[in-house]
Amino acid sequence: MSAPAIIFPSDPLNPRRPDPHFVWEARMLRELGGEHHLVDHDALLAGRAEEAVRRVPRDSGPLWYRGWMLPSARYADFAAALTARGGNLLTSPPGYAAAHELPGWYGVFEGATPASAWIPTDGASAPGTEELATAVARLGGSGPAIVKDYVKSRKHEWHEACYVPELADLPAVARVVERFVELQGEFLAGGVVLRRYEEFERADGAAEGPGGAANGSAGDGDGVDGPEAGGPDTGGPEAGGPDTGGRAVEARVWWLDGRPVLVGPHPDAPRRTVEPDLTEVRALVRTLGCRFVTTDLASRADGSGWRVVEVGDGQVSELPHGIDPSGLLTSLIVA
Repeated sequence: MSAPAIIFPSDPLNPRRPDPHFVWEARMLRELGGEHHLVDHDALLAGRAEEAVRRVPRDSGPLWYRGWMLPSARYADFAAALTARGGNLLTSPPGYAAAHELPGWYGVFEGATPASAWIPTDGASAPGTEELATAVARLGGSGPAIVKDYVKSRKHEWHEACYVPELADLPAVARVVERFVELQGEFLAGGVVLRRYEEFERADGAAEGPGGAANGSAGDGDGVDGPEAGGPDTGGPEAGGPDTGGRAVEARVWWLDGRPVLVGPHPDAPRRTVEPDLTEVRALVRTLGCRFVTTDLASRADGSGWRVVEVGDGQVSELPHGIDPSGLLTSLIVA
């Protein structure tokens, strides 16, 4: 079988070149002897998958994608269009959805990640009071939480559309959820998630309580969002962001076929040195069974260990600036 190639988004202003965000990855891939192809991300989002993949050679064989996030339905269209041209995405559409959307991976990681409850929605309107009350009850009925969808939060609108100080205050829960749904608009992914707030260690060693919106919670990971999805997610108070004086101690681990092939800092704090304990998460990643995934791990404020704060599909997860991805790219092209 031929070595896998990697597909990158093309530059909207020069479709023959990789998007500027991914130029450095494409350059390193070439230096390592790998091959890349280009896809029109805007056409993918617009539902024109056959047009989007026209620059991918026919009979291209096994393929990875490294690019902007895609809704799961659009990823399935992408995979089908490549199959029709004789290509094969090595992450299947079900595998992509399982790693990319919280309901897909939560069952495997439950207990190692903050408790969560979700309500599917078409995004046109916020869940009603009864649905919210049921979700709150599943989380024990009280305590702080955050609001997100299956993929992302609105952490930059922390008090307005993300953080819920007390789940027992249903009117307050409803206000935050309604504002979240309003701001996400057409980009709301899958449904509304209520996720238990947890406190994590900050880089400066401090730890504040949830009333101060300090260093921790079950936030979202940092995926590679395009402008169409509201821009890149660069951190916020639930991870010890701008309002708190420091980010949480957080690591991103890249897994290929159940093996950690790159361990580094979170993209929001790329110069931080992290050494997470992978003992528990290794078995969970293997149970999930997805070929190429990332896990974001944060250190608990009480020193009791590391928690999984997010799982993501490795194809659409952000690499920290300054990190050496050569080992990761080499692993992908010999997979």
